[in-house]
Amino acid sequence: MKRTISIWIGLLALAALPALAQTPAPANVAPTGKIHGHVTNPTGASQANGTVSLNKETKEVASFPVDANGEYSGSAPPGTYTLIYRTPGLTPDKETDKIDNIKIVVGEDTVADDDMSRKEYIDTLPEETRKQLAEMKTHNAEAMKANAVIKVLNSDLKTAMADIHDADGAKAAAAQQLGASASKADVETKENQIKSEKYTDVVTLMTKDTGLRPTESVLWAYLGQGQLGLKKYDDAETAFKKALELDAASKKPRPEIQGLAESGLGEIYARTAKVADAAAAYDAAVKIDPTKAGFYYKNEAVIYSQMGNSDAQAAAADKAIAANPNDPLPYYLKGQALVAKATVDPKTQRIVLPEGCGEAYQKYLELDPNGPYSTDVKGILDQAGQKINSSYKATKKK
Repeated sequence: MKRTISIWIGLLALAALPALAQTPAPANVAPTGKIHGHVTNPTGASQANGTVSLNKETKEVASFPVDANGEYSGSAPPGTYTLIYRTPGLTPDKETDKIDNIKIVVGEDTVADDDMSRKEYIDTLPEETRKQLAEMKTHNAEAMKANAVIKVLNSDLKTAMADIHDADGAKAAAAQQLGASASKADVETKENQIKSEKYTDVVTLMTKDTGLRPTESVLWAYLGQGQLGLKKYDDAETAFKKALELDAASKKPRPEIQGLAESGLGEIYARTAKVADAAAAYDAAVKIDPTKAGFYYKNEAVIYSQMGNSDAQAAAADKAIAANPNDPLPYYLKGQALVAKATVDPKTQRIVLPEGCGEAYQKYLELDPNGPYSTDVKGILDQAGQKINSSYKATKKK
């Protein structure tokens, strides 16, 4: 069963402090030497936009735009200048910052950065501004730290999703690794080994990550998936309920998270013979995320098939069929559940299929005539003396 969802944690935004102001200069351009640099605002972040000017005494000789990344470049006549930075919209009679003794040399490219986070500049700011700046720097440091954590969490989520996908395909992987000559028992042992390794990796990653960010519902949902795969049902139930609690309380609840958690609870209850609780959990998953109704109910039917509960399997298959009438597997699962109640006619020695069984098998063959179960289904229908229909139509529910 594939249970992969892609849900990523958003990065926090770093605040930028608008730069301040002071005094002016005019303009003249004579480029013979190059200059470039980077402008940094008082928070330590790149200062986007504005202009950098080169002044000689009170005369502006050259002016260069600052781009969105805080970079500027250009040319000017050789000489020693005062570099003046102005924020966007600042009038020529004011300046945000200035740096003296910037030398332009013919044939050379001068690097002249304007770092307004330097102590000399900060000390010129009003006390209240310095206080705000200190608070903002603290916020940005915390945001950067949080973003570093989030980057790790997103990477771990990607790994966990891949692990769950690999665990779902463990049977095919085991058969491929061991080759056609391997016994069924050996393939099964290898399959269980692969699943154990993959689910253990999921649990290890998500246990670490729920410790780093305990309020993120998706981490708890995937922790539950890993624990469920390892048959640690009590732990998985706790994790899924935690995911539901956190997501329901969030500002933007995510149906895919709650649906994953509810269906996970449904699987736990189905595997521990709590049929009513399982049905309620799967119904809750469908109510929260109706777009996956067929997927949830089909999984429920598959699990009951594995558990040998034919009545619950048939009921879940009916729900899956109603949700997605064009999916062949639920018809097979329904037929498989009903055929367990087949009898044998003592006169003809033919199988007598219970009501709905033959119809379900016929529909399966119509939708997937060469499917993985088609040979078995055709054999059962043949033993029941039924001709295979080519245009079966499911009866409509009243």
